[in-house]
Amino acid sequence: MPAPSTPPEELLQLLPEAVVQTDALWNITYLNPAWHKLTGHSLEGTLGRSLLDFVHPDDTGTLRSGMPVFRLRLANSDYRWMRLQLQPKNDAANRVISRQGVLIEITEITEQVLMEVRQRFLRLLETIDGVVWEAELGVGNTFLSPQVERLFGYTVEEWRADPRFWRLHVHPDDLPQALVVDDAAYNATHSYAYEMSYRLIAKSGKVVWVRDLCRVDVDAGRPNRMVGLMIDVTQQKNTELELVQSDNRYALATRGSNDGIWDWNLQTDVLHVSERFNEIVGLSDTGNLHEDGWHFLQQLIDPDDHERVQTAYRRHLSGQRPNFSVDFRARHGSGRLVWLNWRGVAQFEDGMAVRMAGSLSDLAERGSSYDALTNLPGRPLFHARLEHAIALHQDGASKGGDTPAPGDATTFAVLLLDLDRFKAVNDTLGHHVGDQLLQQVARRLESSVRAVDLVARMSGDEFTVLLECVDHAGAADRARQMAAALAAPYRIGTHTVTCGASIGVVSSQAGFATTDDYLRAADAAMYQAKSHALGVCVFSGKAKQGST
Repeated sequence: MPAPSTPPEELLQLLPEAVVQTDALWNITYLNPAWHKLTGHSLEGTLGRSLLDFVHPDDTGTLRSGMPVFRLRLANSDYRWMRLQLQPKNDAANRVISRQGVLIEITEITEQVLMEVRQRFLRLLETIDGVVWEAELGVGNTFLSPQVERLFGYTVEEWRADPRFWRLHVHPDDLPQALVVDDAAYNATHSYAYEMSYRLIAKSGKVVWVRDLCRVDVDAGRPNRMVGLMIDVTQQKNTELELVQSDNRYALATRGSNDGIWDWNLQTDVLHVSERFNEIVGLSDTGNLHEDGWHFLQQLIDPDDHERVQTAYRRHLSGQRPNFSVDFRARHGSGRLVWLNWRGVAQFEDGMAVRMAGSLSDLAERGSSYDALTNLPGRPLFHARLEHAIALHQDGASKGGDTPAPGDATTFAVLLLDLDRFKAVNDTLGHHVGDQLLQQVARRLESSVRAVDLVARMSGDEFTVLLECVDHAGAADRARQMAAALAAPYRIGTHTVTCGASIGVVSSQAGFATTDDYLRAADAAMYQAKSHALGVCVFSGKAKQGST
């Protein structure tokens, strides 16, 4: 006759190893007698308490993230190294409802060995071409791998000092969608994996494309925890980014100066042009598709300018220039010569240019609306856009009262900035270097704003920015990001140039009636920023509030 079996609970009572069980909130729900023998804590005084209360403060994060080795506080207040591989039990919705495991003392493994294991873990993180992170709602990042400094320029301490750091440094064009994904993870009711791509503004002001592979872990009764891996995919996104930025500039140019648009398939030589393109060259009856694209363009370009035009786009195709822009004489359909500007950017696949797209401008029509050096809009176009923004804001205020509603699309801000020490650059390195510095400043400003915003060059080293659909605080934040982007060193030939900017900010909250009123207020704030080395100065009513 077989011996009667022993109930499982009685077996657990007899085990020499300590058996620990917790609920989803880490509260201890079961212990066998070996717990008291191992730790000195009584079962009665321990049951119902959080297991994390007995874990060394430096090790609670690693235990929660799944690392099984940690230091446990004994009844005599000493800490001993333990191993507890907790196995979670999930419900039908994949939510953790309990954890259980066997607690084993590993004192024979010295602290030095454990520290070496941790160092190897950190070195392993450094070999990963990405940033490993962990975050909780209201806390921000509870862990960041050291790669964050190499990829983005920020130290771990800088990043973790502000729970809003990530949100403040996502590119404004990508922030709304990123926040939708982020908020959904923080409010999720079950664990799941997800990924998203967005642009992050690095400490240098550079825009970095990021692919974020994430997982949200949901434990009942506790804030959701997210872990992930941020990977720099700028190289893969570079061509796409250039096209997006160029498309934004071309859309702005088309709206402001009525440019012609073209798209050229370099593999088939098929060239598509807009109606406005044909109007500019006086060939409105030739259609919009040309199957021999290069032959069509050669017929337009004056023979004396062929070599200059070819040199411009070949430098771009060879990778020497991020885009191309060249002025040339063209034979108009009426027979007269006209000066045109042809500019664009190529799309590359496996190192080969497969497509080009851009715009064509009549320089006589463009006149002073555009700046030839920086290819930015000039004073006339900026004034026209600002007048339109003022009219929309005044109309909205008359309908909805003096106080704009959150997210009011009619709010705007004007930024006026002047480069610091620009004259010294011109005097010591020459006007050629100064011109290249202005071009690089223009590109950094363009990469710091959204597609709906407008960057213009007023004169010399003075630039203006019109931020649309932005409130007073948002404008100040954007100005500080621009100041940080412009303060990073510039590489011009063999020279490294440092040239920051003083920025004056005035928002539609001021309620001025004319463009001159806004520009005068922005100029006054900019003067305050420059004279007091504030970096950014915000005009608010009759008072000016400075900030570095």
